[in-house]
Amino acid sequence: MTAIATNENTHNGTGIRTDSDYPQQIQNPPGTTASMTPQPDHGETSWVGRSRLVGVRALITGGDSGIGRATAIAFAREGAHVAISCMASELPDAQRTREIIDVDKIGSCEIFQTDLRDESKARSLVDDAAASLGGLDVLVNNAGTQFGRRENGFEDLTTDEMKTVFDTNLLGTFWVTQQALKHLKSGASIINVTSIQAYDPSANLIDYAATKAALTNFSANLAQQLGPKGIRVNAVAPGPIWTPLITSTMDHEGIPEFGKDTPLGRPGQPAELAGAMVFLANNAEASYVSGTVLAVTGGRPIF
Repeated sequence: MTAIATNENTHNGTGIRTDSDYPQQIQNPPGTTASMTPQPDHGETSWVGRSRLVGVRALITGGDSGIGRATAIAFAREGAHVAISCMASELPDAQRTREIIDVDKIGSCEIFQTDLRDESKARSLVDDAAASLGGLDVLVNNAGTQFGRRENGFEDLTTDEMKTVFDTNLLGTFWVTQQALKHLKSGASIINVTSIQAYDPSANLIDYAATKAALTNFSANLAQQLGPKGIRVNAVAPGPIWTPLITSTMDHEGIPEFGKDTPLGRPGQPAELAGAMVFLANNAEASYVSGTVLAVTGGRPIF
């Protein structure tokens, strides 16, 4: 693996971050990685591939930053060819993801700019990605959004915000997954990104939590339907993970406390999700794993 210069975080020699590591900060949605302090760790210099996904063709929605970027980097270093989707405003982050992958010269990365809230665009994304990759073996439904800056909670929820959250997180996932079934064969894997919010919802994220609970049930239902076709369906439930979604949708005053309520006492980094993603995508290790949810929550239970 070829090293690339990054702004990865330090851990003060302890492995646990202090309050000062996460200062108050604010962005407008969807946010950018470059504007975050500190910079998230996507595994730029830490993830070492072991040839577990050689030749695998994967589509990762929202692969420009955060969990999506970490997944794309890990998949590529395991030998996969990945396609990532992003919104127009997220294109600089997506290009940075491809740059990191290109330096390694192991896997490959294609970028598709689109809007999953539009059914025709969501379906075209899948067909275009499959055509570019020469097929499709793994689908990671990672794209998502939320609105957490609501002083009065549910009273401040607007129809426009609710539609954006449901269309992005839920309908977009349904459309992409349904279209992907035209390309996925026996041995394929679908991984949906749910959330700790599906089990322990925050008051201000009522619409977001509802979509993540729905995706949890969607994963279980789809696993039953697609099992006879040899297609595995699972989900990963992240806890508080340091991504642009946090700095662009949460109250800036709460940033220094972000993740401190976990048993591990800190937020997770996107790179800490990559292992779960690679495991679920890899038939050599997870061939009998379907219909389950892997929690990466810093110790917060999902049962």
